[in-house]
Amino acid sequence: MTSLLRRTLLPAVLVLLMAGMWGSRDFQQIAAGVAIFLFGMFMLEDGFTLFAGGLLEKWLARATRSLPRSLLFGMLTTSLMQSSSLVSVISISFLSAGLISLRGGVGIIFGANIGSTTGAWLVAGFGLKVDISAFALPMLAFAIVLVFPKVKAIRGLGYVLAGLGFLLLGIHHMKEGFDSFKDQFDLSQFAIAGLLGLVVYTLIGMLATVVMQSSHTTMVLTITALAAGQVTYDNALALAIGANIGTTVTAVVGAATANYQGRRLALAHVIFNGITAAVALALVVPLRELVTLVSDLVGIAPDDYTLQLAVFHSIFNVLGVALLIPAMRPFIVFLERTIPAREPGVSEPRYLSESVAMFPATMQAAVFKEVEHLVTNATELIAHGLNLRRSALYAADDAKEYVASARETFDLDFDTEYEQRIKFLHSAILEFVSHGEAGDLPYATVQRLTQLREAAEHMVRAVKEVKHMRGNTSFYTISDRGAVTTLYNALRADLGRILVELHRLAQNETGPWDVTWLEQDLVRLRRERKSTRGMVAELVRQGEISPLACTSYLNDATYAYRAMKEMLEAGRLLYSEPEDTMAEVERLLEMDEQVEVDRDEDSTAAGATAAKSGNAPPAAGRWTRWLRWPARS
Repeated sequence: MTSLLRRTLLPAVLVLLMAGMWGSRDFQQIAAGVAIFLFGMFMLEDGFTLFAGGLLEKWLARATRSLPRSLLFGMLTTSLMQSSSLVSVISISFLSAGLISLRGGVGIIFGANIGSTTGAWLVAGFGLKVDISAFALPMLAFAIVLVFPKVKAIRGLGYVLAGLGFLLLGIHHMKEGFDSFKDQFDLSQFAIAGLLGLVVYTLIGMLATVVMQSSHTTMVLTITALAAGQVTYDNALALAIGANIGTTVTAVVGAATANYQGRRLALAHVIFNGITAAVALALVVPLRELVTLVSDLVGIAPDDYTLQLAVFHSIFNVLGVALLIPAMRPFIVFLERTIPAREPGVSEPRYLSESVAMFPATMQAAVFKEVEHLVTNATELIAHGLNLRRSALYAADDAKEYVASARETFDLDFDTEYEQRIKFLHSAILEFVSHGEAGDLPYATVQRLTQLREAAEHMVRAVKEVKHMRGNTSFYTISDRGAVTTLYNALRADLGRILVELHRLAQNETGPWDVTWLEQDLVRLRRERKSTRGMVAELVRQGEISPLACTSYLNDATYAYRAMKEMLEAGRLLYSEPEDTMAEVERLLEMDEQVEVDRDEDSTAAGATAAKSGNAPPAAGRWTRWLRWPARS
């Protein structure tokens, strides 16, 4: 659709504009009024985004807990922002990121269509009755003062005022242009009566909305033309119906980069507006009579066709919602069957797309879910690298007993699995986050994205550490080789316990997460690692393990320690709130100090440590206590 607009429709519109402006100054004023009105809408949208400061996204996530809430949210936000297209795009983005349900998104779309009718009421009931340019100019004067401060809320308020001012100014110029234009050229002579007129003007309304990407602008243009007598009332009704159809194009374009959920919502928008328009076209005569009846009841004059058009616009949109609400359940089922969920490959990003990058909240949520996807892939590869099955590990009542009994060596090409499950997905996350960090995002969002990127990096490093210990681990656990097998099983059990805890955190989808045990485990691992060499040296002296096995174990214990530390750090970053600046600096300094300690310890040869150790013999049973499954605090 975008390519078609660029190649054919837009050049034709530009040629038409140039021809019209060359032939009439009044046409210039009408075109300028449309341009000013559209510019005001853009400023209004940007202003609400800045002014709300993310509140709109938070309200949207809460508003979809029930269908009535979804409808009300769609109505209110569209009435405030005067843009059902923007509300539709936001809903598609949130649905693609998994923040709202399909049912909630459809409810918002329904409500947005009702909310879009308020614009017609404001223009017909207020914009054409008073000199609105008198209100526009003070708004613009105050707005220019408010857009200079750096505080986003104040700047957003300035954009909102400027948007409203330009909207009113655009309506004023369209009205003045049509009033002057009718003295030179009577467009009403092109009126078409009957069924043909209904079809032709519906297509014109649809085309105008596609070009301007705003049904609200089409409605304002129609109302001002109707007030100037440049279009007939019947043709204006058809234009309103066409505008409703054309507004779906924005949702379709917005869903082009969305996942299957976003495309489902775009399809729901098209179907809803299509059904609404079809019903309005089929029942246009009785609906017109109903408009006359309602107008008489509320005191609208018989010749006030602009307000009657607003009544018609409201009636047929409410009628469409009334028809589809009772069929909501089968409607959702139809959408899910028409656009089935496509399960991406293990290496493909599931949540990252251009549509979720439009808003900070959806970007943050999508990256969080994608990092969880990476963690899922990584934990499976880690478990298989240790010859453990995740499902059995997660379900085991006694995980140590399961680990001790798991002696099957998996047929695993670790490098290939790493390339397929980890590397490509990790690179996609890094690329997406890098673009996000370079964009104009709130500081808190950038901080959280950085935190999530680091979590992914820690998990990838954990996988690489497990790769180094896989060979010896398989060799010493495939059969019972005494103490060395017990030691390796203890390493596997410790790694397995962290896999289980990460799985438990992932099961709690909404938080809050208790991650205090992660910090405690880091401290415990550092403490126990220091006692490892002395304990193993005593086993060598007692003849429990050979010096060669001792060397292998000490090296692999270092790999296991690093893997556990990386997994714990990934879990802490993924499931904890962003730290304040000072706390983060202090933690990084502490980590740097610990890294230096680790390097000093790792520089000592494992074999030399075992041979030269002069430590006093450990208390009886000390090494078996080290093998215990530590209790979670």
